Parts: sequence; C-alpha cells; structure tokens
Amino acid sequence: MGNRARSIRFDPEFTSDPVFDSLTVVMLIVVTFASSLVHLYSISYMSEDPHSPRFMCYSSISTFFMLMLVTGDNPIQLFLGWEGVGLASHLLINFWFTRLQADKAAIKAMLVNRVGDFGLALGILGRFTPFQTVDSSTIFARASAFSEPHNSFIFCNVRFHAITVIRISLPIGAVGKSAQIGLHTRLPDAMEGPTPVSALIHAATTATAGVSMIARCSPPSEYPPTALFTIAFAGAMTSFSAATTGILQNDPKRVIAYPTRSQLGYMILACGIPNYSVSVFHLMNHAFPKALPFSSAGSVIHAMSDEQDMRKMGGLASSLPFTYAMMLIGSLSPIGFPFLTGFYSKDVISELAYTKYTISGNFAFRLGSVPVFSTSHYSFRSLFLTFLAPTNPFGRDILRCHDAPIPMAIPLIALAFGSLSVGYLAKV
Repeated sequence: MGNRARSIRFDPEFTSDPVFDSLTVVMLIVVTFASSLVHLYSISYMSEDPHSPRFMCYSSISTFFMLMLVTGDNPIQLFLGWEGVGLASHLLINFWFTRLQADKAAIKAMLVNRVGDFGLALGILGRFTPFQTVDSSTIFARASAFSEPHNSFIFCNVRFHAITVIRISLPIGAVGKSAQIGLHTRLPDAMEGPTPVSALIHAATTATAGVSMIARCSPPSEYPPTALFTIAFAGAMTSFSAATTGILQNDPKRVIAYPTRSQLGYMILACGIPNYSVSVFHLMNHAFPKALPFSSAGSVIHAMSDEQDMRKMGGLASSLPFTYAMMLIGSLSPIGFPFLTGFYSKDVISELAYTKYTISGNFAFRLGSVPVFSTSHYSFRSLFLTFLAPTNPFGRDILRCHDAPIPMAIPLIALAFGSLSVGYLAKV
C-alpha cells in the first residue's frame, strides 16, 4: 500500500467548496424548512421564558452547523459541522441549567457523542493514510484500487483490511449521533430540554446527521461486505430495541422519542442493505411526521401547565381539538397509513430487505417487522391516554387548558401539510 499511497499527489493548497448534489438538496430542504418552523414555534412556546433570546441563539447555532455538515465536500468540513452540531445539542439540552437532571443529561449527551466522534475521527484519519487526500471525489474515484486484500493497516502486529476498517470506523460516529444501539443511552435524558429542542434535534439536525454522513461516504462501502453487514445489523437492532422500549413510556415526549430512534434505525438499516436513496427518502419523509408530534406534545404540555405524565391527562380532545387533529396526523403518518408521507418509504425498506436474499437482509427484515406493530401500538396508546380516555380526576388544570395559540398553530399546520403530502410529492 505504501507504493500506491506515494503515487497519489497531495496538494498542500487545500481549498474547500460547498458541494451541491441531490443529497445536499434533500438535506437542505429538510434542515431549513423544519428548522424554520421550529424557530417560529419556539417564539410562542418560549415567550414567557426570560432567557428566550439565548434559546433562539442556540437553535440558530444548531442549524448553522448542520448546514455546514451537509454542504461539506470533504471530511474536514464535515467534522467541523459534526462537532458544532454536538456542541449545540449540549447547549440546548442544558438550556435550563439550574435543573440538576438537565445538567446530567447534557453531560451524558456530550460524553456519548465523544465516543462516536472518536470513531469518526479514526475513520477520517484512516481515509487520509492510504489516499493522501481529504477530497471526497478523489477518494471515491480511487476506492476500487485500495479494495484489494493486500491493502491493509498493521496494528499491534495484526493486519486489517484498510477499506473495511475505514468503513466500520465512520459508522461509529453515526451510532453516536443517531442514537443507535450501544450509544443510545443519552436519548431518554435528552428530553430534559424544552420541547422545541426535541423537535429540532431529533427531526432536523443532530439525529439525521449520522444518516447523512453514511450516505455521503457510501461509495467505498460497496467493497467490504463486512462493513455493510455491520451497518445493517446495527440499524435492525436499534429499530427493534427502540420500538419495544417505547411501549412502556408515559412521558409524551419520550413516547415520540423512541419511535424516532426506531425510524433512524430503519434509515441505517437501508444503508446497510444497501439502498442509500431509499434511506435518504425515508429521512426526508420522517422529518415532518416527527417534528409534528413533538410540537403537538409541546402544545399539550404547555396547555397542561408543564404536566408530562399521560396518565394524569385524558379527555383533552374536546378542550384541544386543533392539537388533537395535529397529533392524529403526526401519529398516522409514521405508522405507514395509506397515502400519508410514511407510507411511501417505510414499507419500501422492508420490501428491499426481504428481497435481498442474504443473511443481513433476512435479519434486517425479521427484526424490522416488529417495530411496524409496536409503532402502531404506542402511537394510538398516546392518543388514547391523552385525548380520548376519561378525564383523570387527579389531573391538573384540565378545566383551564387552552388550545395552541396562532403563532404555535401556524408551524403545526405547515408540518401537518408536510406529513400529508411530502412523500407523494417526492415520489412523483
């Protein structure tokens, strides 16, 4: 590998220009549209908080670094945006820093992300070692030349296939950012931040960064089958574990957070099949139906004077008819209800896994089928406990609760429109 590496010329005058391809277009639409609606929603939701300007600043930082991440044409710029998104996530989760649980959640999120970021850094260094460049187009063009077995790294007198090591190291970063199995422990505690944080992080920025990175670095993944099997295994296990855990939650934000992690597992699973276009399609379809339930849950929590236990709610359909309609749309779309956004991408992933006829494809299909039923269970369970069940006599402020004000309703309507039509429009 040394002779091959020396044959590649490294240009010290490195310049970075934004890349603008189909993946970038999709990510820009998702990030800018969803982030803008979350910002508008936050204006009303955080109006009574004396530190709302600081919150808007942190939200803008998150969006800025996510745009840097998705437009970078090399792993250096990608890594800068990657670290910036992690910093913004830490700041947003720890927004109410006077709460001990918020401090603990922010620290856990930072430490877990550091583990994933270490794997991403190793993958970037591993790419530079044989290719002697950080330009993505050059690396992709030369990937086939370095896929041969004799191109390897030697560590502790043990030889490792170079491309396989690189392609396994890079998804470790996605495991941390997208809360995949092994580095998923930060997800429940991330709900300690304000509700718009959950919509921003899990629907538009931090959680989707890992899927975007895997799709961006996909060409070398086609050579080592071990790397693809690892990605498919992690996605299937994440989807299964998150779906089964979400059944037992009583916090409305956590009930939505676990399905979000399950859908992220579907996206990673699609990358391991591999079918990156379907994975990105599901990412775009997932952004709106997940931002909508998070925002609707925030409207319910706001109306119930910060009550976050669904068992203390019930009978809110008559008091919050608009929020109930928005939550219903946001619950039907992720479960794949016909002709809504989730219908056009979720079933396609299962079909592709079923027709793969490989060990990884069969494994992904079998484990990926369980979340289909689990998602329907906890989606309708949350609707029933919050809106349709008999009013809980021990609930607080049920008689004084109010529906979403106009500044909060406008973003919800826009997200509902996306949840209804984006899948069909993108498919056409």
